[in-house]
Amino acid sequence: MAKIVIAEDETDVREMIAFMLRFAGYEVFEADNGQTACELSKTKQPDLILLDVRMPVMTGYDACRIIKNDPELSKIPVAFVSAKGLENEIAMGYASGADDYIVKPFTIDQLLNRVNAILNKKSG
Repeated sequence: MAKIVIAEDETDVREMIAFMLRFAGYEVFEADNGQTACELSKTKQPDLILLDVRMPVMTGYDACRIIKNDPELSKIPVAFVSAKGLENEIAMGYASGADDYIVKPFTIDQLLNRVNAILNKKSG
């Protein structure tokens, strides 16, 4: 079972995404900010990290940079899941080291297809 860390400061959104991922068979660890996501990633060694952009304590961009610069975590794929969908915001996500950028809103199928694609690419 693949492990996923999700960082989202909006509780309802985080819980909804976590529920969808758990229902699809993933083990999910939840964080409400970028710093907690980095800490969870260090201890849980997930197969995928999903980050919102705007969060308290540490932004998703900053968390992604820290993860990608950590030799223990750098190979873990990171995807942003954000309503920040302007071209420059998406470019900032990729510039911080992200492997994918999923713009909200999305359907359950769209999210699961992207998550599966990222995980399949990692294992392939």
